[in-house]
Amino acid sequence: MKVLETYQNYYFVGIGGIGMSALARYFNASGKKVLGYDKTNTKLTQQLMSEGIDIVFEDVIDDKITSLQAENTLVIYTPAIKKLGILDYLNQNQFEVLKRAKVLGLITENTDCIAVAGTHGKTTTSTLVAHLCKEADLPFSCFLGGISENFKSNFLYNGAQYSVVEADEYDRSFLTLSPDWAVVTSTDADHLDIYGDKNTIEEGFKQFAALVPNDRQLFVRKGLDIGREHQTYAVNEKADYYSDNLRMDHDKIYFDFHTPSETVKDFVWDIPGIHNVENATAALAILHNLGVNFETLKKAIANFKGIKRRYTKHIYPNGKIYIDDYAHHPTEINAVVSSVKTFYPDKKLLIVFQPHLFSRTRDFADGFAESLSKADELILLDIYPARELQENFEGITSGWLLEKVNLDKKEKSDLSGAFEKIKEKDFDILLTVGAGNIDTLYDPICEWINSSVQSKM
Repeated sequence: MKVLETYQNYYFVGIGGIGMSALARYFNASGKKVLGYDKTNTKLTQQLMSEGIDIVFEDVIDDKITSLQAENTLVIYTPAIKKLGILDYLNQNQFEVLKRAKVLGLITENTDCIAVAGTHGKTTTSTLVAHLCKEADLPFSCFLGGISENFKSNFLYNGAQYSVVEADEYDRSFLTLSPDWAVVTSTDADHLDIYGDKNTIEEGFKQFAALVPNDRQLFVRKGLDIGREHQTYAVNEKADYYSDNLRMDHDKIYFDFHTPSETVKDFVWDIPGIHNVENATAALAILHNLGVNFETLKKAIANFKGIKRRYTKHIYPNGKIYIDDYAHHPTEINAVVSSVKTFYPDKKLLIVFQPHLFSRTRDFADGFAESLSKADELILLDIYPARELQENFEGITSGWLLEKVNLDKKEKSDLSGAFEKIKEKDFDILLTVGAGNIDTLYDPICEWINSSVQSKM
């Protein structure tokens, strides 16, 4: 293969994916010609097009495809796309075709790579690390799995010494990286369509951890068996790095941060949840070890605005609260609901949930049922299939899952009818959760609640 940067054209198959779009932005910012295909026109693809990236949404071999030359074009694809005429054409005409993970791995080879892995928490933690790097003005670039509310993107270029990457365990992608520093937030069972069982996914994380050359540059949540020496972090229990004394005051969270040699009191931010303080603890441990002073880190934590669709919260003058979150695993839903119940124990909670993947719904049905039963009322949407087909998962439906939920007030809906159902409900807090296209409800819900408030003022 040619040196990565010597290609003039970069064609992305599945460019609208969160990981793919970060890479597309990287090459676009480098002055290369970037174009690609995605099956769905979304807010993210519209943003990419506004940045000068050419995207098509039909699987057609058009002039833009046939004019590309194999010798100066690199094709990057995501394994989520199983069959596509465009990809067949590019393969048949001897284009260099690489997985997204391979390309990201090649980029990290030439940087001091900070990689954040885990079945939960990796997006928040990696975005926090990137935000702290930016506030400390370190020379870094980042490739994230979510949209930072601070810099409104999943990619940022501020130099080339460090790279901050979300290390995705799906398809064992994280094993292509070259991490110099790493965080492992969790190793819960997920992606069983790839790994088969919990032991195998745990072994995958051990293989990832083994890539880090220095024990003291590997940070692992206390209690996880990662198969080698490392530094630990935790919340409300002692570890190499830990946070405690959590308290809430006027919707702000305060906590103290402990290193092996000192205690720094009264970090403060707006991001709720014990799990998020845990993510902050890991990020602070990394940046402290990079030599960033605590005055800078305190200011950076205080102005962190979070990540789009990671506990995005709106509080309205009429007392209603709307929270939107990407949670798509029972552990993640439990974390979000626990935060809601902790801070708002007496408020009536309506959950609207869109399951993601038939296989995940099947594998964790009992866990989903338990977490969703903590709502006061539930609207369960149809399963978002992503890369899967219903015909391969007979009987795995939202109706099947709904029967397992122990709740009096529950119903099923398709996405198109969900908004009207929401408007009929009596709730104090509305929580929309899921990793599919449930995000299309976000703007209508915000506009509806806003207009309802305005009409009563």
